[in-house]
Amino acid sequence: MNKKLAAALSGGAVLVLALSGCSDDEGDKVGDWAKTFCDQAKPQIQKRADAHQIIISTAADSKPAEIQAADSKAFQDIANADRALAKAVEGAGAPPVENGQKIQQDAIKELNATAVAYEGLKKQVDALDPTNQQKFADGLQGVADGLTRIEKMDQNALSKLEEGELGQAMAKQPGCQKPTASTPPKASGSASPKPGSTSSDSDKGSDAGSDAGSDEGTDSEPSGKTSTKPSKKTSASKSAE
Repeated sequence: MNKKLAAALSGGAVLVLALSGCSDDEGDKVGDWAKTFCDQAKPQIQKRADAHQIIISTAADSKPAEIQAADSKAFQDIANADRALAKAVEGAGAPPVENGQKIQQDAIKELNATAVAYEGLKKQVDALDPTNQQKFADGLQGVADGLTRIEKMDQNALSKLEEGELGQAMAKQPGCQKPTASTPPKASGSASPKPGSTSSDSDKGSDAGSDAGSDEGTDSEPSGKTSTKPSKKTSASKSAE
C-alpha cells in the first residue's frame, strides 16, 4: 500500500545536493557564502533525510493508520525543513556571483513553494479514511501522484545555487554533504530500494515520497556530494506500480 509513495520518493522527490566537489578555490567570498549557508542548512538537510527514511521504511503491510501517521508527519517535517532552508538562503545574503540576488530570490521562492506543496500532501493524507483499506489504498495512490508532481519543484529549488563556482564551493562544505538518516530502514515489507540506488539512502526509506525522504539513500559515502539534489529513478518505482 505504501509502495507507491516510497517509489515516488525514491524516484527523485528529494532535495539533496549531489555536486561533484572538486574545484579550485575561486575566492574567499564565495567560499564564505557557501559555509554560511551550509552551516545553517545542515540540520534541515538531516531532517529531510530522516523524514524520507521514515516514509520509505514504513512497512508496506503496515496498518493504514500507521502509514497515515508516518506520512503525515514526514510531509510536515519536509515542509518545515524547506522553509528553514529558504531562511538559510535568505540569511546568507545574495551569493557573490553573477546575478546573485536573483539566484537567491528564486531559491527562496521555490523552497517556500515546495513547502506549501508538501503541506498539501499532508492534508491529503490526513483526509484519508484508514478504516477502509481499499479506499485508503486508492487515496494513497493519489498522494503518490501528487508527490511525483512535486518532484520537479524539488529538483529546481536550489538548482541555480548548485551551478558554477558557487555550487563547487558548496560541495566542499560538510554541512551540504549527503546525510545518513538517523532512523534505520525496517527490514520487513519495506518499500525502500536497495542501498546505493538513489541519491541518499536515508531518503530512500520514505514511502510517501519527501520531502522531503528518499529526499534518497542510507549510504553515507564521503565525497564532495552535497545534499540538495534528487537522484535518478530507481527500480523501486517499478515495484510500486
